[in-house]
Amino acid sequence: MRDTPFYRFLEEFRGNKVALGAAVMVFIIVLVALIAPLVTPQDPYDLAHLVLRDARRPPGYVGTGGYTHWLGTDSQGRDLLSAIIYGLRISLQMGVIAGGVAFVVGALVGCSAAYIGGRFESLAMRIVDLQLSFPAILLAFVIAAMLGQGRYQLILALIFAQYAYFARTAHGAAAAERQKDYVEAALSIPLSPWRVVLKHILPNSLPPLIVVATVQVASAISLEATLSFLGVGLPPTEPSLGMLIANGFQYLLSGRYWISIYPGLALILFIVSLNLVGDQIRDQLNPRLRR
Repeated sequence: MRDTPFYRFLEEFRGNKVALGAAVMVFIIVLVALIAPLVTPQDPYDLAHLVLRDARRPPGYVGTGGYTHWLGTDSQGRDLLSAIIYGLRISLQMGVIAGGVAFVVGALVGCSAAYIGGRFESLAMRIVDLQLSFPAILLAFVIAAMLGQGRYQLILALIFAQYAYFARTAHGAAAAERQKDYVEAALSIPLSPWRVVLKHILPNSLPPLIVVATVQVASAISLEATLSFLGVGLPPTEPSLGMLIANGFQYLLSGRYWISIYPGLALILFIVSLNLVGDQIRDQLNPRLRR
């Protein structure tokens, strides 16, 4: 057990206290988000639980329902702590789904281009390079504005904005694998092109893609929050973190800081923790970055 690569990976990961603390924080946030109905005092989706006279109450206020709003309430009378936890749940769902689909699409495009080569490779990679020349937030904003508000529309916008990062990384790794002897041996059997790509080239190109995936999940969460804040993401009825920040932005100058500040802090904590974990995984999977 101690001689396995996975055990050595865990031991090296544990050696970085900052990354370990970030991983624990990510685990806690994900766990709390998954069991949100069990740990929150209020369901922010249930309109029957919302009392408008409790709107914009400060932290520590005891509401009509009899429980304490530890982080206050938002402009609709929702318990802010409950809304943040549910918002983290929505942001996590959006990030994982959009990042996962973008991972699959980008990996297939990059590996297929490296395997087929020729004009297909040139065309596919030129399209990817053209897309990477634009900021992801700009592409996601344009597509989300065209498709309209909604969860599925936003997921499609995030996938389109992010798949190119996976495609470029997969192409670089697959191009190196394509020249190796085991691929030439698989082609001489012969095996079908898709079998060579899926069972030989793609599995050996996964390490750099895993690193990109950890970063892109955090990027998808921040993109979702930004688009929701700008009004082209999720509808107001779904309390994502970006929507919570947008709802409280107009009240900042009036002193009701908690409506925007606390969701913003939760978003920053989650994204920073994910990035720290991704940086540590990148350092361990790339021998050139090992200290």
